[in-house]
Amino acid sequence: MSSETQLSLFDDSTFNQRDLIPTDAKIPIPANTYSDMPELAQHCNQCHRCGLGNNRTHAVVGRGNLKAPIMVVGEAPGQNEDETGLPFVGKSGQLLEKILASVNLSTETDVYICNINKCRPPENRVPTTEEMAACLPYLLEQIRLVDPKIILLTGATAVKGLTNDKRGITKIRGQWIEWQGRLCMPIFHPSYLLRNPSREVGGPKWLMWQDIQAVRAKYDEIKVSDK
Repeated sequence: MSSETQLSLFDDSTFNQRDLIPTDAKIPIPANTYSDMPELAQHCNQCHRCGLGNNRTHAVVGRGNLKAPIMVVGEAPGQNEDETGLPFVGKSGQLLEKILASVNLSTETDVYICNINKCRPPENRVPTTEEMAACLPYLLEQIRLVDPKIILLTGATAVKGLTNDKRGITKIRGQWIEWQGRLCMPIFHPSYLLRNPSREVGGPKWLMWQDIQAVRAKYDEIKVSDK
């Protein structure tokens, strides 16, 4: 084989090492792999790092301001999300939008929404530890690209998936956690509020109102300090 032929094997412009990354969870996805969110989304839609990719309609990557100071991280897509390719678009998403709007936050300017897992688990079950680990590199890249000041973790699965904290959500909701130099707050998942609609003092909805006000106050504090 001539040296020219050998060189041509490594000079194929159609070959991209990144094309190999999603095929196996054993292959790591290093930091700074993706230059932007569309590139990451393309890979998520080709990904088979775990079995969830076998039955997806769409990978559900994210929506909102790509440079938002606040990121909301959910658990995994449901049926509506799988069909549309967008996170939090069902009843839980509508309630989340109302919660954010109650303190004048919106996905147009302040918030980016995504999930621990990008593909829907069968029957909307909780993602397994292995499934979360396989998808975590994508979330870490999303956090790097968006670079939020505050991350809201909705529910125990989101807390465990990102921080590996296994405590129940009722024990840690409303508490600021520092993770990788960022402020995180665990909050109830909107679906939990839909199952517990009481507005009584001390109930889930009342607690969520306290938490989202604390988030707004911290956001305002950060904006002042950044000036």
